[in-house]
Amino acid sequence: MLNVFARVHVDRVTDPIGRWLVAHGVAPDVVTVVGTVGTVAAALWFLPRGDLFVGAAVILVFVLFDLVDGAMARARGRGTPFGAVLDSTCDRVADGALFAGLTWWCLGVGHERVLGVAALLCLVAGQLVSYIKARAESVGLSADGGLAERAERLILALLGMALAGLGVPYALHIALWLLAAASLWTVGQRIVEAYRSAQRLTQPKVPIDPVDPAS
Repeated sequence: MLNVFARVHVDRVTDPIGRWLVAHGVAPDVVTVVGTVGTVAAALWFLPRGDLFVGAAVILVFVLFDLVDGAMARARGRGTPFGAVLDSTCDRVADGALFAGLTWWCLGVGHERVLGVAALLCLVAGQLVSYIKARAESVGLSADGGLAERAERLILALLGMALAGLGVPYALHIALWLLAAASLWTVGQRIVEAYRSAQRLTQPKVPIDPVDPAS
């Protein structure tokens, strides 16, 4: 949802960076992999230790790489099929590491077992949101949109982590439970959209009577 409203403003920042990197011979796939490796390393190093603010800040930097690789593809005038697969795969890995790190902290030094349930729900539902769209498209259906797409999930999670790291009470609790509910809702939205898309494909076409020129 945020993608629609923020895309133009974000592109104004990332497009010059993408053009500069392309001009210097950097491949978009390299940026994708570096961003993912950095995100995974930061999530699994800082979050289980309880360094939530630092973890959120470092992860945010590497998440921005995902915006830059898209700008690089636009600067080259085209993306590649492999690049699209790699980007989608790396997104799932990065998202999984983020919520796995939060779950690890909740069930470990954070002593927040109930909150760990919310983190697990975010992890599973977030993966399902992306999977439903990919699976639907693979069989010729559509399952786009929804309340909590990747941008919303990352913003809410990182904001909750940062505020919790600064000592704001219940910031992470509110963020994760809200995100869990929104992600589960989005799963339902995409399943419904895939069903409607299938119904549209199977509906018989009504023949149109030819128009009588004499009428």
